[in-house]
Amino acid sequence: MIHGIGTDIIDVDRIALLVEKSAFLIRVFHDNEVSYCIKKKTGSQESFAARFAAKEALVKALGTGLRGNLNLNEMEVATTAMGQPFFILHGSTKSTFSDFKIKKIHLSLSHLEKIAQAFVVLEA
Repeated sequence: MIHGIGTDIIDVDRIALLVEKSAFLIRVFHDNEVSYCIKKKTGSQESFAARFAAKEALVKALGTGLRGNLNLNEMEVATTAMGQPFFILHGSTKSTFSDFKIKKIHLSLSHLEKIAQAFVVLEA
């Protein structure tokens, strides 16, 4: 059963300015995401922006916004060897999704030079 859907679109330049601040990186991104994005020779800003959009889409799909025990840096966006994005939830955020009985998170990311977009479907 579908619990919710969420989408978000973001200006890459806006996120590029914010990721220059370490406080933003710590508050928003998991350490693994920071490592992944920084290692990219090209497209690191687009990758940061797409991951930010994914987190926004995720809380929209849940229907709560960033309330309670949800923390952006506990919503890790990772990729398979084939490049498919997926979420790994950590800490209190993982517990919150369990409380909502979320069984599966579907994630799609897209980005261009100036915009990044994410789409999330939650199954309960």
